[in-house]
Amino acid sequence: MITIPRETLEIMEDEAREASRNAYAPYSEFPVGAALLAEDGEVYVGCNVENASFGLTVCAERCAVHAAVSDGRGRGDLSALLIYVPGETCHSPCGACRQVLSEFLLPDTPVYSACDTGEIVAWTMDELLPDSFELPVASQPE
Repeated sequence: MITIPRETLEIMEDEAREASRNAYAPYSEFPVGAALLAEDGEVYVGCNVENASFGLTVCAERCAVHAAVSDGRGRGDLSALLIYVPGETCHSPCGACRQVLSEFLLPDTPVYSACDTGEIVAWTMDELLPDSFELPVASQPE
């Protein structure tokens, strides 16, 4: 697993908590925030955005990935992800998020979950989604 300094994790947790305040979660009342660390120290944040058609809901993790990709980041450019979940239990990303994350995070990239107890749980991407589904990436036009 890639090692992330404690001070960086604290910054990521603060960013994720702040992002959770912007969540649109009227159905679950579960505002989640995410902070995605790029290799150069840039942090991309996301929050969950729910929809009355639940399948159209976007989780905080995917929102952060979309922000990073919109800024030109790709596979291998991202060093860690931390999600903040409200309450007293740290939760892992959902299955859909795990698949999206596996597209952009390397197998040894750490994924952290923080909650209101101060606990932080860590996994590698490979632990969250072993034997992930992958397609060959087509060449991008220049």
